Amino acid sequence: MKSEAIKKADAQKKNEEQEVVGLWEMVWANFKKNKLAVFGLIAISILILLVILAPIITPYERDAVDLLNAEQPPSMSHWLGTDELGRDYFTRILYGGRISLKVGLFSVGVSLVLGILFGGVSGFYGGWIDNILMRIAEIIYSFPFLPLAITLSAILGTKVSTENKMYMVMVIIGVLRFPGLARMIRGQILTLREQEFMQAATALGLSDSRKIFRHLIPNTFAYIIVNATLGVAGAIMSESALSFLGLGVVPPIPTWGNMVTYATRSYVLKNMPWLWIPPGFCIFIAVMSINLMGDGLRDAVDPKSNR
Repeated sequence: MKSEAIKKADAQKKNEEQEVVGLWEMVWANFKKNKLAVFGLIAISILILLVILAPIITPYERDAVDLLNAEQPPSMSHWLGTDELGRDYFTRILYGGRISLKVGLFSVGVSLVLGILFGGVSGFYGGWIDNILMRIAEIIYSFPFLPLAITLSAILGTKVSTENKMYMVMVIIGVLRFPGLARMIRGQILTLREQEFMQAATALGLSDSRKIFRHLIPNTFAYIIVNATLGVAGAIMSESALSFLGLGVVPPIPTWGNMVTYATRSYVLKNMPWLWIPPGFCIFIAVMSINLMGDGLRDAVDPKSNR
């Protein structure tokens, strides 16, 4: 009986692998049909390439001060002008993009880890474990995101150094955004755990952790990737909002969010648009591109969702 169960499990595993390959081929084929999604992929790829190649693209140091050329308009030597300390603004835009995108990706990483753990364990075990984990997630989910993020940043920001504020913001955003992902994964696993391949895994005596992380979670990857893609855009916006309010990443470390704060000065708003339009435009391009990609992935994974 055990050998038959092993053969059945092996056959089921091969079928799963073939289905996964077929699923990703279908997703890519559907994704390519969405012109806006492809445009978003190209736009964010170019943006990422620019911020990665910042040391090659620009000859200036990120924090190089030149007070004699402070607040100069765009020119051949400074493509986007200079700020109040004479720092090349184009250089700071590129390096600021590194921080903003890093915050977005790391925050989503935190959210994914928590969402997979909470959703996977909750959906697999059910019962009192499900009740405890989902109640924790729902308590966090019940609070408005931005006010809670502002409050936590204000409280914790006084206890960390300027350099560590960036990581504090990443963790806060990730922790506050995981409940939605956890609930989605839980719902998927509640369905998957009743299927035949899980019965075969039980017959083989596989551990619960192996069932969850080697068999159930991989079957939710398509939905996880869609959620993560859209989550990056949301994290970038959240970081920008916190930094704009002075509760996120603070200068001299540049981010697109804290660079937009120049717009709070009426003189700069009217006479120095090069200090606030470029970072705002970068935020717009990044968020729009990632959202277009996320919408395209969502429709590619579930074609019925766009009806």
